[in-house]
Amino acid sequence: MLSSRNRQQRKRQRKLVKNKQLIVQPKVGKNQFTKFVNHLEEEGVTMIYADPKNITNKKSKVQTVYTSPNAKYVILDKEKTSKIRGKKIGRKFKVLSNKDIDNIFESAKKGLDFVIIEVKDWKIIPLENIIAKLHKIHTEIFTVARNSKEVRKMFSILDVGVDGVIFQTSSLTEVKETLVSLGSKSFELKTAKVLDIQEVGDGERVCVDTASMLHKGEGMLIGSRANFMFLVHNESVGSSFTSPRPFRVNAGAVHCYTLSPDGTTKYLSELETGSEVLILNSKGKARRAAIGRCKIERRPMLMIKAKVGDEVGGIIAQDAETIRFVKSNGKLVSVTHLKKGDSVLAFAKSATGRHFGMEVSDEYILEK
Repeated sequence: MLSSRNRQQRKRQRKLVKNKQLIVQPKVGKNQFTKFVNHLEEEGVTMIYADPKNITNKKSKVQTVYTSPNAKYVILDKEKTSKIRGKKIGRKFKVLSNKDIDNIFESAKKGLDFVIIEVKDWKIIPLENIIAKLHKIHTEIFTVARNSKEVRKMFSILDVGVDGVIFQTSSLTEVKETLVSLGSKSFELKTAKVLDIQEVGDGERVCVDTASMLHKGEGMLIGSRANFMFLVHNESVGSSFTSPRPFRVNAGAVHCYTLSPDGTTKYLSELETGSEVLILNSKGKARRAAIGRCKIERRPMLMIKAKVGDEVGGIIAQDAETIRFVKSNGKLVSVTHLKKGDSVLAFAKSATGRHFGMEVSDEYILEK
């Protein structure tokens, strides 16, 4: 059971994540801009730093941050704070000293909805000071980042973080990885019908001990095929014979795939301390977790085969009561109690080739 304090902390964390905005500044040519923005919207990006006149897709719902009065977030070039109906107004500031921070605070008090902060050598301390000053007057704080790690750092400053990060990139993979970091990336989990369960003798299985506390409903996507993975639950549920291990996922056999935060796949045998894995809940919401330790041990194993639509996939997992899947109704089921015809959650899509974990969409592949 979660304590009252833990429940409040999780509620606060969900609220903080919900309010964070990844603002992508596309660093692509004019010929690629429309296609890139369309891909961003497909991934769930709702704000970009760009001139709204360059958005030619009339169905686009993406909001813009720019110096144009047609943008949703209008960047002013002069020190004026007159409101624009239906718009949010703000200014850019360069921070070199505490005097600049005081100037930002005074300007924000005059009615700015947001400020964009540019810092150079010193990043963390100036932003900590700005967050401490501005968080009570409801002025949104945006800053600039050039890689996914910077984005994550900006959102965690003072355990509150900035409200938005303008991420300059030309890489859709980097955007996907960053969305996972923010907990705003989702996967469509489908109902898989169990076709077959067989004992396959002993094999080596991998226990993944993460550096995070995993909650009920969360687990890792694991499967014998890169396009078909089961949601394998963590060990937060104890019993009269075992203590809970809420940081652990008893994932599966060494050959199995799992998804990484950057969208590539890895064999479970490749995972090690310091690697990152993708953690999903039963709704498909994803976040990342660092690995603290991996254990490979020989254990009796089960082969489980299931079907989603026309796709058939399988997994080899340890034959033990503590390994659980998530049923379509959200309840947990141990692999030792699983029966043919049962429905469990899985991530499945059409088969594609893989080269060192990267998807190759046009390659023919047949896996059995």
